[in-house]
Amino acid sequence: MERIEKIKTFLQSNPQDNFLRHALALEYLKVGQDADARHLFETILTESPDYVGSYYHLAKLLEKIGETALAVEWYEKGMSAAKQAKDNHAYNELQAAYEDLVY
Repeated sequence: MERIEKIKTFLQSNPQDNFLRHALALEYLKVGQDADARHLFETILTESPDYVGSYYHLAKLLEKIGETALAVEWYEKGMSAAKQAKDNHAYNELQAAYEDLVY
């Protein structure tokens, strides 16, 4: 919880910092606060659809909680965003997770 509090402190001075919000969401996942993590990932991707790193983690979370159809949608959105950003690594990671889920 100490890391969560530190990140929240940093966010007070820059609440729109996607790197910090993403880091906070990952910390929430570690401690089982899935709803808080989901909310943060969705907020990041709604406000900044080009923040490619959050797609994978949001889709994996949705997979974990049984929202498979929604996870597939987020993987697809993420692959599209990664393609636009020319981020082949992220694209391949998203595609592999997508294929594992769909096929």
